[in-house]
Amino acid sequence: QVQLVESGGGLVQAGGSLRLSCSASGSIFNINAMGWYRQAPGKQRELVAAIIGGGATNYADSVKGRFTISGDNAKNTVYLQMSSLKPEDTAVYYCHFRLGRFVKSDYWGQGTQVTVSS
Repeated sequence: QVQLVESGGGLVQAGGSLRLSCSASGSIFNINAMGWYRQAPGKQRELVAAIIGGGATNYADSVKGRFTISGDNAKNTVYLQMSSLKPEDTAVYYCHFRLGRFVKSDYWGQGTQVTVSS
């Protein structure tokens, strides 16, 4: 079994910063990707940022230049540093890991609320 535990969400004023962390535990092998998604009320879940394969990063256009994703494979942990936050960044943020060499499996955290006030 794989468990993802997130931390770091909260309430912040526009222009502020937050850092999200997600630690994975259990049978962690062959990490294909790790990253963050978010879902705002009434909207679909969307990719925020991800680290793929050998370390390439991918960001949603809306967060480029403001958010930075980083990972620590030794600790099975992924971070999301969020700066210059905007009210439209308000959402539940979900950690995601994709594991497996031949058969891929997706794992999700429970979600952490990020609220940006104007």
